[in-house]
Amino acid sequence: MKSISCILFLVSLLGFAHAEEKELPPLDPEYVGVHGMVLVSHSSKIYASHLPLYHKPHDVQLLYKIDTKDVALVQLVRDAQLVTIKPEEFNLQRLMRGEKMTITADVYIGHFERDGIVTYENMSLIFDELLYVRKLDDLEESNRLHKYDVVSINKNDKIYVHQIQQAPSYDQLLFIDQTAGCLQTINTSSGVPSQDETLRRFLNCGTLKPLYYETQDFTK
Repeated sequence: MKSISCILFLVSLLGFAHAEEKELPPLDPEYVGVHGMVLVSHSSKIYASHLPLYHKPHDVQLLYKIDTKDVALVQLVRDAQLVTIKPEEFNLQRLMRGEKMTITADVYIGHFERDGIVTYENMSLIFDELLYVRKLDDLEESNRLHKYDVVSINKNDKIYVHQIQQAPSYDQLLFIDQTAGCLQTINTSSGVPSQDETLRRFLNCGTLKPLYYETQDFTK
C-alpha cells in the first residue's frame, strides 16, 4: 500500500508541475524578429546585450550570460572595440522570461547593420542566464539626470546599465569593480552626454571599463 501511495503522490506532483508549465502566457508573435546584440566580456566570461529600439519587437533592454568555451570568441570579444551578432529569427519573449536556449548567429566585428565584418557564420551560442530585463515603456522624458541599474556578476564586479529615456537618449553598459560606494544616478550637462562625461561621474567607484555606448538609435 505504501508503494502505491508513493506512486500516486509522484503522479500528482508531475501533474501539478505540468499544470504549472501550462500557466505561462502564450508568446506574443510580434516579438519574433532578428534581434541584434552586442557581445561584451569580463575576464573569460561573455555577455550578450540586446540592441534595443523604441518600437516592437525590439523595445527591450536585456542582458544575458553566454555559456561558451570557445577561446577564439572570448579573445575576439575581449580585444575588438565592438562585436555584434545577427541571430536567426526567434521570439525575444523567450529570453525575456529567462529561458536557457541555443541561438544560431553570425558574429561581426563592428555593427552588423553598419558595415561590420562577418567573422563567424552560423555560430551556436548558448544563452545561459538572464541577468537583466527592462521593457521600454512608460519612459522618463529626456533630461540631464540619468539612472543606472546594477547587475552583480560576483562580489565586487558590477555591470551598470543605463535606463534609456525618451528620445534623445543613449544605451550604455559599464563594468565597475566596485571598491567603494557608487551612485546609481548621475547629473550631466545634457540628455545625451558624451561617454567620457559619464565615465568621469563614476571615477571614484573603483576600476572602470566602458563596455558599450550608443546614441544613434535613440535620436527620435
